[in-house]
Amino acid sequence: MRLDRFLSESTELTRGLAKRALSRGEVTVNGEPEKKGARHVGDEDRVTWNGMPLALVGLRHIMLHKPVGVECTARRGLYPRAVDLVEAPKAERLQPVGRLDVETTGLLLLTDDGQWSHRVTSPKRACAKVYVATLARPLAEEEAERAVAAFAEGLWLEGEEAVTRPAELELLDARQARLTITEGRYHQVRRMFAAIGNHVEALHRESVGPLRLDPTLAPGEWRELTEGEVALF
Repeated sequence: MRLDRFLSESTELTRGLAKRALSRGEVTVNGEPEKKGARHVGDEDRVTWNGMPLALVGLRHIMLHKPVGVECTARRGLYPRAVDLVEAPKAERLQPVGRLDVETTGLLLLTDDGQWSHRVTSPKRACAKVYVATLARPLAEEEAERAVAAFAEGLWLEGEEAVTRPAELELLDARQARLTITEGRYHQVRRMFAAIGNHVEALHRESVGPLRLDPTLAPGEWRELTEGEVALF
């Protein structure tokens, strides 16, 4: 890898700023000052910038407890971005693995590992996602039974060409339900409840596949996944 690229990959320097740092003699390779950005460096080379040892940022796999009012987009908009909550080197490279809307809370995965992200989100894998929904209107007993059956059979959603995949609906109380789905259509959970004449007031994602939200994480907090958790997908 070129030295100027190595600097931009391992620090907050842009390629232009990296070249300026090189020209000022701030960079050493194996203890010797180096000003040529085209110099090739490998794993065995020791690179420092202003005396600080540098290393490439590896692939990251992160679990975030997404709070309300945070969006899962790359561009800055009206709301804070999920990636802005992660204080890590080159955090801007992290991408959401699937998305939660601004008002939905709970488990959000972030990574810069494209292959891993694809394994989690690929429709062929039908990765189960579990949500807890708080409804605007209580479900009467007979209505709840019909809803469970309708969700299991599949629902027609407005603008869709096929019914939803079978989903498991568990009523926790008159206004709270746990829903397990295996696809990720636009605002799917909210639209499914709207299709049976109700409205979701609050929505929280508990798990993605076998990976559950760490109960020790408060809203806005994050941690890296363990090797074992990464290997679940």
